[in-house]
Amino acid sequence: MKTDAQRRRAKGAYYEQIAADYLEQKGYQIVEQNFCAPHGELDLIAKDGSCLVFVEVRYRATMRGGHPLETVNAQKQKRIYRAARWYCFQRGLGEDMACRFDVVGILGEELVHVENAFS
Repeated sequence: MKTDAQRRRAKGAYYEQIAADYLEQKGYQIVEQNFCAPHGELDLIAKDGSCLVFVEVRYRATMRGGHPLETVNAQKQKRIYRAARWYCFQRGLGEDMACRFDVVGILGEELVHVENAFS
C-alpha cells in the first residue's frame, strides 16, 4: 500500500511528464527531470535553442486552492533560483550561459506555459 507521500510523488511525476511532452512538442529538448539540489528540486531542465530553461510544474485539480501559477511565490522562486545556480555549478556551466525560468501550470485538463515567468 502506498503512503500519501508516495501517491503525491507519483501524481507529481505524472504531471511533470505531461509538461515534458508538451515542451518537447514545442521543440524543447528535455535535459533532466527531478534534479535534487541542497536548496530544492528542479522539476524539468530543458534547452530552448541555446537557452537553458528551468521549468517548475504546478498542478491543481480545481481552482479551490487558486490557480497553480499563483503558487510559485517569491519564496518558491528563490528556492528554484538557488537550485538552478547549484545545477549550473555542478555541471560546470559558466555565468555566460543564457538561462530562464518558466512555469507550467496544469489546472484540470488545461495547461498554461509561461515563459520567463520570473528572473
